[in-house]
Amino acid sequence: MKAFILAAGVSRRLYPHTYNTPKCLLKVGNKPIIDYQMEAIKSLGITEISIIVGYHREILIEYLRDNFSSFNYNFIVNHHYFETNTAFSLHAGKEFLNDDLILMNADVVYPKGLLRKLINSKHETALAVDIKSCGREEVKVIDGGADRIVAIGKELIETQCLGEFIGVAKLSKDFCKYFSKSLGDLIESGGLNDYFEAAIHPILEKKDIHYVDVSEFPCMEIDFIEDLEEARTLF
Repeated sequence: MKAFILAAGVSRRLYPHTYNTPKCLLKVGNKPIIDYQMEAIKSLGITEISIIVGYHREILIEYLRDNFSSFNYNFIVNHHYFETNTAFSLHAGKEFLNDDLILMNADVVYPKGLLRKLINSKHETALAVDIKSCGREEVKVIDGGADRIVAIGKELIETQCLGEFIGVAKLSKDFCKYFSKSLGDLIESGGLNDYFEAAIHPILEKKDIHYVDVSEFPCMEIDFIEDLEEARTLF
């Protein structure tokens, strides 16, 4: 199994904190956000990581090579990071969507146990979901029974949703074939500024995608200054 991390974004909503620093290098609990992912990946024995970089990429690449030198890295540059989103970033690295993967956004803080529970799930393809009431900003999922997801996106009706997809997923090699094609279709249709979850939704009718309940673990996606402050308190 390999890892795939999305870390290209500008993170304007965290200005001025991200003027000169990639979001994933902001500190939470006295260490950069990305350390949580890297330490969790390392604890599972995964050695190969593909990372989409863009904004302040030189700083991030140097940090990772200096502090996590045991990994084999594939750095893929999204040169259009100012005007695109995670779907475009993931599509830029489509050549590495060809194996069993752990996919994650670089701005999520969580303990190692969360990733271990996801990896050990009986499901070949599963999304980590924090079961809770959600607002408009969260990427939400709807439960179809038997841990199966039947809808995913930000625009779903909050009261019908199970909880928030936290941006960490286990993807099978077979699923990645469908996912890569769906990402290509999305980009070709003009979805340059879409989140990658928009490419998952069309696959739900073709392939079973399940969820793993991770609400027992503290976890936070850092989008706003308020999120950063809350995460620093939580961790």
